[in-house]
Amino acid sequence: MQARLEANAEKLWSINEMERTGGEPDVVGHDKKTGEFIFYDCSPESPKDRRSLCYDREALESRKENKPKGNAIDMAAEMGVELLTEEQYRGLQKLGEFDTKTSSWVKTPSAIRKLGGALFCDRRFDMVFVYHNGAESYYAGRAFRGWVRV
Repeated sequence: MQARLEANAEKLWSINEMERTGGEPDVVGHDKKTGEFIFYDCSPESPKDRRSLCYDREALESRKENKPKGNAIDMAAEMGVELLTEEQYRGLQKLGEFDTKTSSWVKTPSAIRKLGGALFCDRRFDMVFVYHNGAESYYAGRAFRGWVRV
């Protein structure tokens, strides 16, 4: 793994950004076909330096007042990571209990996004829930969890 990280400076930088923003990245899988290691944000709660973001740029630009500091999709791209999908989020929850007090935006299907919505997930009552909100919404307890392959 160390050799792969040292050979992929931009991926190493992305993992550092995950750490710097509170994500506590860790290896959650290994792709035997490609040899790549898969890192997810594994912080117990949503990464603290990625909270209070709406879903994407379109949502951010649609807000007339009280705009958040940014959006999850653009921040993830700037970090060189992608948002977890609902399936990946559920996989993460099999490794432990995450987002018991917070929530995380997940990659939203385009059909939902075209109608103005976006999806987020959390864990409550020992179950993983998927919810919807307007993509322009943002909350102090909602961030996003990212992932990257190295």
